[in-house]
Amino acid sequence: MSISHESSYAAPNWQDMADISLSGGELTREQAHAVLSAPDDQLLDQLAAAYRVRKQYWGNRVRLHFLLNAQSGLCPEDCGYCSQSSISAAEIEKYPMLAQDRIMEAADRAAQLKAGTLCMVISGRAPGERVFGKVLEAVRAVRDKHDLKICACLGLLNAEQVGRLKDAGVETINHNLNASARFTSEIVSTHTYDDRVATVEAVKAAGVKTCSGGILGMGETDDDVIDLALSLRAIDVKSVPVNFLIPVEGTPLAGVRQLDPRRCLRILVLYRLLLPSQEIRISGGREVHLRSLQPLGLYPANSIFIGDYLTTQGQTARDDLRMIEDAGFVLETPDGAEYTGDAFAGVPDEYPRAKLPLVEV
Repeated sequence: MSISHESSYAAPNWQDMADISLSGGELTREQAHAVLSAPDDQLLDQLAAAYRVRKQYWGNRVRLHFLLNAQSGLCPEDCGYCSQSSISAAEIEKYPMLAQDRIMEAADRAAQLKAGTLCMVISGRAPGERVFGKVLEAVRAVRDKHDLKICACLGLLNAEQVGRLKDAGVETINHNLNASARFTSEIVSTHTYDDRVATVEAVKAAGVKTCSGGILGMGETDDDVIDLALSLRAIDVKSVPVNFLIPVEGTPLAGVRQLDPRRCLRILVLYRLLLPSQEIRISGGREVHLRSLQPLGLYPANSIFIGDYLTTQGQTARDDLRMIEDAGFVLETPDGAEYTGDAFAGVPDEYPRAKLPLVEV
């Protein structure tokens, strides 16, 4: 008589793994694999362990970020996952750097939606001086008007550019590693993994807060998922956006279907256990892949984007705020305190949405 996987499975002690994480230790590779390969009936226990770690560093707060696609498409890179790349045939809006008044409108909306950080993103390999100057002007204007932190995502940067961004008031610079060192060459050929690490290291050396994460669900192995987290830990990245691939039609990875809600949650659990004190943000693909289990993602993660993404649609701001409230979490203010006002005050029932429809998987 054969024995089922469930009856022969000996569950690891997930709380022991939480203890290791809280003590500053690092899970073994065997333990990391166990997190990713655990059966579904272990998921709630895993989430409870991850929440212990999350609560130690972040309490019950949820940090909100607002994403601004300040320059869309027209990118010479060949990243297979990206609808803005030179090899993408996806139907997206393409435009050069937005005028400052449009950027200020986005900053106004970010403040209206209770976001603590405005994430200003431009497409491209690296910013030219003209665009870079416009970014600096926009950053100063936003800082003068709003109590918003600014995160800039501008592609490959050198130390001099990082210093100028810091002087203008940028608190955080994002540059995602996106994938493990091994897997990077399978999804892009126009830059290397080391190129991306160099930008993150330049940000760190300048004393600017580092933001770097990845995209999961691109066809990587469990070892790639683990290696990416360990790389982010080794570099000591402070903010980690975890994106789940949205397989947009017209991109080379449009046919990749590797994720389900439980897989996404196990990845978030692993990243919390390996990156205990870091801000972990559920980023692109949250609505697409977590679906009805989105609230459970807040148990390992402490941050989300509110509103739309770069070229894909998110759920409404009110839905996000209601999800946070219903799960018993509270908003975080830009200075890291608990928001004590009415989270829904001034938030519209609806607002202009990204033109690309939510991708079905």
